[in-house]
Amino acid sequence: MNYKEALNNKIFEVISQASQELNVESYVIGGFVRDLLLKRDFKKDIDVVAVGSGIELALKVSELLPKKPKVQVFKTYGTAMLRFEDTEIEFVGARKESYNLDSRNPIVEDGTLEDDQNRRDFTINALALSLNPNTFGDLLDPFGGIVDLENKTIKTPLDPDITFSDDPLRMLRGIRFAAQLGFEIEQNSLDSITKNAERIKIISGERIVEELNKILSTDKPSVGFLLLYKTGLLDIILPELTALNQVEEIEGHTHKNNFYHTLEVVDNICPNTDDVWLRWSALLHDIGKAPTKRFNKKQGWTFHGHEFLGGKMAKKIFERLHMPLNHKMKFVQKMVIMSSRPIVLAQDIVTDSAVRRLVFDAGEDVENLMTLCEADITTKNPNKFKKYHKNFEIVRQKIVEVEERDHVRNFQPPISGEEIMEIFNLKPSREIGQLKDAVKEAILEGEIPNDYDSAYAFVLKKGEKLGLKKVAK
Repeated sequence: MNYKEALNNKIFEVISQASQELNVESYVIGGFVRDLLLKRDFKKDIDVVAVGSGIELALKVSELLPKKPKVQVFKTYGTAMLRFEDTEIEFVGARKESYNLDSRNPIVEDGTLEDDQNRRDFTINALALSLNPNTFGDLLDPFGGIVDLENKTIKTPLDPDITFSDDPLRMLRGIRFAAQLGFEIEQNSLDSITKNAERIKIISGERIVEELNKILSTDKPSVGFLLLYKTGLLDIILPELTALNQVEEIEGHTHKNNFYHTLEVVDNICPNTDDVWLRWSALLHDIGKAPTKRFNKKQGWTFHGHEFLGGKMAKKIFERLHMPLNHKMKFVQKMVIMSSRPIVLAQDIVTDSAVRRLVFDAGEDVENLMTLCEADITTKNPNKFKKYHKNFEIVRQKIVEVEERDHVRNFQPPISGEEIMEIFNLKPSREIGQLKDAVKEAILEGEIPNDYDSAYAFVLKKGEKLGLKKVAK
């Protein structure tokens, strides 16, 4: 089959010309070809293989382009990259690879196009289109990748045990492709992932998280996480999550399976946010339930303090997987710790003071928190489902009303510590903190409005009770 018309981007014409001038063969390969054949929007990057020097080909292409874009050369890997318009093109020399058991970094030698296709992770990523003038647009498909695309199948080109043992990250990539594309992993390849799951331990946390983020960014992440669970990978990567997959019964009392509930929450949140960190919050929101699970005859099953413990566990997960320990981690922690607050509100009569405290504690993240909690409603009882959502609407409306009136989001006290010191002629002391806290509590409880005059009058009254006297000016 010829796909000449599909290669209508000017860059392919230039690469073809550069190949001819250097007398090397070149091919576009991998994700671009796969997505082209699937009629998917392709990512803004293209992989080009040269049977020869990829670096020389990149430099020649830059020379032939009107603006002569800068070429980034990575000599260690024998690769080069340049940007054309809004697309990154990576050039690499065709190579064959061999591996040591304790590393995913291969021993690399120059090779043929066939060698290069052999080293690819899956048949659908081994498809190549010729950029050579005499065969421009011809498809090279040595492993039946076209058939696998049609059958929606993820399969390794060679023995899956070799493919996955050589580079265990490919196991995660296979699951990610299945989740992204809606494909199934061929049984032999799936069995091999289970067999080689322990090999994932040689992969760095950063690379694992990169794949987890891509799975979390799909329309239905549960597809990927169930595959991770069934193959044993999830138990190695996130044992805190698989610990939730248990249901116990004591004296006729059972609790829900919090693992499958969690996956449902993650799927529920996806139509309402693309923020991967909010999706992480959904994934980790119940991890504190396994270690806090208790049974007593009066209350049945309880999970007291699971949110607070879950926040601590989330931080440890971020540390272990070398995830960012900055505002992103703090955001996920905050969402996990506060994950039950709006749900408790939605069960009771919604008071202004409870809403003020929610907005005060959540700050700018109150909308994200509400989105998470609405996704957390997984009851199959239609009446309960309707009731919770109706109550959440009331909570949302109250948030708007309270915020317009009381301005407690990112709360700053209307009267400062310095002013309190001046009123009573005090030096820094415990009383200053007590008075500031009292003002904050009074505003949150609705005892006084959030304005200066009310706070000033309140401080004078409270100061009197503490034996303090206003200094005359």
